[in-house]
Amino acid sequence: MATALVVDDAKIMRANVKKMLMKLGYDVVEAGDGAEAIKMYEKHSPTFVTMDITMPEIAGIKDGIDAVEEIMKINPKAKIIMVTSHGEQDKVIRAIKAGALNYILKPIKFEKLEEVIMKVVVL
Repeated sequence: MATALVVDDAKIMRANVKKMLMKLGYDVVEAGDGAEAIKMYEKHSPTFVTMDITMPEIAGIKDGIDAVEEIMKINPKAKIIMVTSHGEQDKVIRAIKAGALNYILKPIKFEKLEEVIMKVVVL
């Protein structure tokens, strides 16, 4: 079965995204910060990642963009979807340049999540 890694510092957000992904048939692993995301990516080699942009700095990983850069070093073909709030367009552009393939705005809607996953996973 395909696995998704959900990365967000907000536990409720991780729970919501996890619930949606499980409804779509994915196994889900979670991380609460960018440093943990890198470790979980190495351990589980997920099919794709949903990565929050704004998270606290932990172990030198400042935010989701730093985590994307590190994951891309592990696997240049990693499939990463950024999760962002309104007004973070400059950060989304930086994340895409770092290797993310797409993005979703919060609050995440099931239909939009499914649509973006279909675009990213088939690449």
